[in-house]
Amino acid sequence: MKSLFSINKAICLAISLGALVSFSSQATANKSNDDSAAKKLYEQYCQSCHGVDRLGAMGPALLPENLARFRKNKAIKVINKGRAATQMPAFSQTLNKAEIASLVDYIYTPSKVSLTWTVADINASKVQHFDQSKLPNEAQFDADLMNLFIVVELGDHSATLLNGDTFERLDRFKTRFALHGGPKYSPDGRFVFFASRDGWISKYDIYNRKTVSEVRAAINTRNIAISNDGKYLIVGNYLPNNVVILNTSNLSPLKVIDAKDKDGNSSRVSAVYNAPPRYSFIVALKDVKEVWEIPYSDKGGVEVFKGWAHDYKNEAKAEGWKVAKQFPVRRIKTDDYLNDFFFDPDYINLIGTARNSHNGQVINLDTKKKVASIGLTGMPHLGSGITWNYQDKEVFASPNIKEGKITVIDMENWHIIKEIETEGPGFFMRSHSKSRYAWTDVFFGPNNDKVHVIDKSTLAIVKTLAPAPGKNAAHVEFTKDGKYVLLSVWDMEGELIVYDADTLEIVKRMPMKKPSGKYNVYNKINYERGTSH
Repeated sequence: MKSLFSINKAICLAISLGALVSFSSQATANKSNDDSAAKKLYEQYCQSCHGVDRLGAMGPALLPENLARFRKNKAIKVINKGRAATQMPAFSQTLNKAEIASLVDYIYTPSKVSLTWTVADINASKVQHFDQSKLPNEAQFDADLMNLFIVVELGDHSATLLNGDTFERLDRFKTRFALHGGPKYSPDGRFVFFASRDGWISKYDIYNRKTVSEVRAAINTRNIAISNDGKYLIVGNYLPNNVVILNTSNLSPLKVIDAKDKDGNSSRVSAVYNAPPRYSFIVALKDVKEVWEIPYSDKGGVEVFKGWAHDYKNEAKAEGWKVAKQFPVRRIKTDDYLNDFFFDPDYINLIGTARNSHNGQVINLDTKKKVASIGLTGMPHLGSGITWNYQDKEVFASPNIKEGKITVIDMENWHIIKEIETEGPGFFMRSHSKSRYAWTDVFFGPNNDKVHVIDKSTLAIVKTLAPAPGKNAAHVEFTKDGKYVLLSVWDMEGELIVYDADTLEIVKRMPMKKPSGKYNVYNKINYERGTSH
């Protein structure tokens, strides 16, 4: 017979286990309720910008994979105070501390949604709107085909095809949600390719004014670039961490390259670029200290081919470029994580900046070595920089999205020539080789309705314009001949304003739904010095 002590012990143990199970069940229920409440907060306050299931939309994806280098305490601060030089608002007056903390816990929770996107997924997503072979090969309208513009209207996710001589609409068509990174033209100017934040790549036939085909290349995309010959389109992605190379004729995937460093560490792709003289793509990686060069042809010159052959000496045989090794990766180590790039006109040197540093790095792509450092403070927006000749020197100028200044750099010795003070941080800077002026906006801050006009020969601001007082004025683009400037008023009841590039007088105002970027065919396909590439 068991002792009374043993019986009591057993009863106590049973009660304790029952209480533990009950407590565990209650804790699970509480956590489930907390998760549900946080999810509702996300859907109410975050989803419109950061997407369903946190996969990204106008704003970036909010997942542990994307937040690896972003600590929770910093995330709390951003939600509280907003984020400078972005459209992220402050929520300190809307949400309490507990709600913000629950939101942060939620976005650091692994997603239950699949974050993979395979070649099979890409192929299955294909949408063929028109049979390209049955469409005319001549433009079905009268216009200078090299002086056309695509104007992106973010307000209602549309785009306008604009005649750059008459400033009349030739077409207005719907685009995918939240275009990002700027459209890219085929070398002949017939086709324009768009990328959306949620990975859709669209091919629009300008001659026939039709979107002919689309494919979803990824879950969350940064931007695209097109090869010199127009055969290849590279897509840089946040989700999955990779680049996808498409055949432009039918948008079929040719190769998917996982963005991993030599040690296997995965990274988001910040941006992709075409380097025309090198016949290669350049890839910026956000989370590892590498830059990639991906040759797509052996026409890039001796140095590029030698670099490829050195990196792949076991595969590079006497016969040279092999189809089996098409799109090889040349890895270039960097001192820091580089988020933003610019290139010298010959695409030999890459100028990059890291968001958490106070300097720029100049990296020689041939030698794969850093050749200079530039003392750049704030947050220079190199990708929107431009070049011109100043006192017999090639100079590079960049706006700054954190500080009110334009930095002008001598591209021979990489010294800063001048910092031009502006009325606030800016996002875009543009000019034209035939114009004496450079234009820059004051995109961020209380003076975002202003635009500065800078004399390139004196590096002085000669005029400050306020095209629509109280409304954000940003991003200009020149016509093919440099005679006119097109400027956006970024508002739902916005405008496209055309200026005479010499007199700075307004020529025309066109109502548009939050017009953002404008892209001239000739300037883009010829890599005009005054525009981004």
